[in-house]
Amino acid sequence: MNSYPIYNNEGLTLSKFKRLMKGLEANLTVDEMQKLRKVVKRAISDNVYQKDHQIGSITDLTVSTSIILIEELGLKSAAVIALILYRPVVHKSVTTEDIRKIFGADVADIVNGLIKINALETNESAMASDNYIKLLISLAEDMRVILIKIASRLHKIRCAEQYDEQYRLQLAIEVSYLYTPLAHKLGLYNIKTEMEDLYLKYTDREAYNYILSKLSESKASRDKYIAEFIAPINAKLKETGLKYDIKGRVKSISSINNKLKKQKIDFESIYDLFAIRIILDSPLDKEKAECWQAYSIVTDMYTPNPKRLKDWLSIPKSNGYESLHTTVMGPESRWVEVQIRTRRMDEIAERGLAAHWKYKGVKSQSKMDDWLTGLREMLENKDLENTEKLENFKLDLYDDEIYVFTPKGDLHKLPKGATILDFAFSIHSRIGSTCVSGKVNGRNVSIRHKLKNGDQIEILTSPNQSPKRDWLNFVTTSKAKNKIRQSLKEEANKQVEIAKELLKRRVKNRKIEINESIMMRLIKKLGFKTITDFYIKIAEESLDVNTFIDQYLDLEKKETEPHERHEAVSADKYVPLQPESKKDSVRKEELVIDQNLTGIDYRLAKCCNPIYGDEIFGFVSSQGIKIHRKNCPNAGDMLSRFAYRVIPARWSGKSGSTYTVTLRVIGNDDIGVINNLTSIIAKEDGINMRSISIDSNDGLFQGNISVMLNNTDMLNGLMKKLRTVRGVKDVSRLN
Repeated sequence: MNSYPIYNNEGLTLSKFKRLMKGLEANLTVDEMQKLRKVVKRAISDNVYQKDHQIGSITDLTVSTSIILIEELGLKSAAVIALILYRPVVHKSVTTEDIRKIFGADVADIVNGLIKINALETNESAMASDNYIKLLISLAEDMRVILIKIASRLHKIRCAEQYDEQYRLQLAIEVSYLYTPLAHKLGLYNIKTEMEDLYLKYTDREAYNYILSKLSESKASRDKYIAEFIAPINAKLKETGLKYDIKGRVKSISSINNKLKKQKIDFESIYDLFAIRIILDSPLDKEKAECWQAYSIVTDMYTPNPKRLKDWLSIPKSNGYESLHTTVMGPESRWVEVQIRTRRMDEIAERGLAAHWKYKGVKSQSKMDDWLTGLREMLENKDLENTEKLENFKLDLYDDEIYVFTPKGDLHKLPKGATILDFAFSIHSRIGSTCVSGKVNGRNVSIRHKLKNGDQIEILTSPNQSPKRDWLNFVTTSKAKNKIRQSLKEEANKQVEIAKELLKRRVKNRKIEINESIMMRLIKKLGFKTITDFYIKIAEESLDVNTFIDQYLDLEKKETEPHERHEAVSADKYVPLQPESKKDSVRKEELVIDQNLTGIDYRLAKCCNPIYGDEIFGFVSSQGIKIHRKNCPNAGDMLSRFAYRVIPARWSGKSGSTYTVTLRVIGNDDIGVINNLTSIIAKEDGINMRSISIDSNDGLFQGNISVMLNNTDMLNGLMKKLRTVRGVKDVSRLN
């Protein structure tokens, strides 16, 4: 075995090689070792592990990272084999299919994950994105890929002294903003702390050296104090028969530096330079009880600070961390932090989630569901620097997200199941509306093609393309759906205008005056829910215009045939009918509304705001007679339930009063359109604008304009002029 061919390469020491061999022999079968030796031997002959101009020996990087995986993270055969075979696959010395056949799908999948995320690192746009960590996790798919990347960066930052200054600084920054918080989320506290210290070393050498020298100067006195503090606790713990280790742990250089800066104090003023850790060898069923027993011994001996008790035994952190922390007053009135945990808890604290494999009895490393769930739970928090809110994360955040690229490398986040069309609309609504197909990783696909993590996409468009209604059946993003619906609505409005113009011409040719109310009743009678649906049918030529006009003339003839006439009486002579007249279905009297109306208490109803010229009726209420429009939204209910209280009414004389009417205006949010509307109103004689309120959204505006005028003729003339303003789609009267 000592003739293993990965040895004898620049940068690899004999001791390091022996450590690797020891780890491989402990975790690989004889058969796996033989297969691995064969593949690596061929890779070396293909010059796969050659020196890199920036990071030096690739062999040393591979071996050192493998040792970190085995010794510090506790990973087994699959992850280590995948790491060793990653470069042979990249350099085509062996294929992933060969790896799958020789070592199984588990190893091949990890190699594929490494290839994906290493390719991602060459994309500067992706690296700069806030979504980079999410993308990293999504592409990796297997947690061991992430752990390999952390181990690789740990080795690089440890060896950063040998790199040139520019690469060293780039590496330190990358480790700080990406791998340090990621290590923290995974509970890899030792690695996280070491990365923080090394970042400080390479970005602020003066501060690092100052703290290091101060720690060295105070080491003797600190060791003496720790020994004095531990002695009585040690004696008492021995009496209990508990199995344990007790030791002092110095605060990291980076955390001391943070405290100096945050609290603006000098080194000598820091009281908590160290913590005492008690590690119990407890059986699983007695862990909590024995931890609390040790806590009782410590707090009986030293006074605790109740505000500083942290119980992660009862409720562990989301990343699996379990421990009991308390701060007590030690000798010389100094506060000392004491951490109490079991051997199992300590290993999880040092190795993070990796240690769960050992204690949960997971035999196969291919079952990564718990790992992925745990990580996604922890990465819910967008602020990766915030380490105090681990309990607030939610499960399975990224199951429904994918990350894809433009040809220029810009990163886009989309929901799982998103299509080419969703991607096109995410770039720009115009590109989405004219999209005809796409290219995914250089391959032509349809607009329905569903995207996957890491896809690079090019959109193909055509000026002749426009949104179709069936597009709504396969897009997933709200932006795409909203834009498609908006385009369809705009197209429908165009068709409505065309149909209106067609009907108008045909009616004019036949010299017919259309009564709007009769026309609306006919449209409803024909089964149309809205007038827009009616006009669309005309535009689609599924409803013949001449046939509709004939139907209209038939209905108009029926409704205008002579009926029993009401005798017109002046309002001041109107006498309400006696109660027995409730049975009458037809009234002989008619209320005449004019300027000289006296003796009758009447009001114009606010529900429909009638004005001079509207078809109206009176309704006897407890507040007197209310005048309603015949097309009032409440008219049907009043006529069917309270017919005996309805009084026929009409306007008489000339309009002398002014009435307030509110118009609803909808149109394109073009420059100057509002000014054009208000300008028209200002030029109209006898019409005054009282108020205007406009809302704009996605290129459309809609608003209400209140005006004061005398009669319906003025109103209809104004509405007709407003409809001619360029960009206005609809003008209607509000009730």
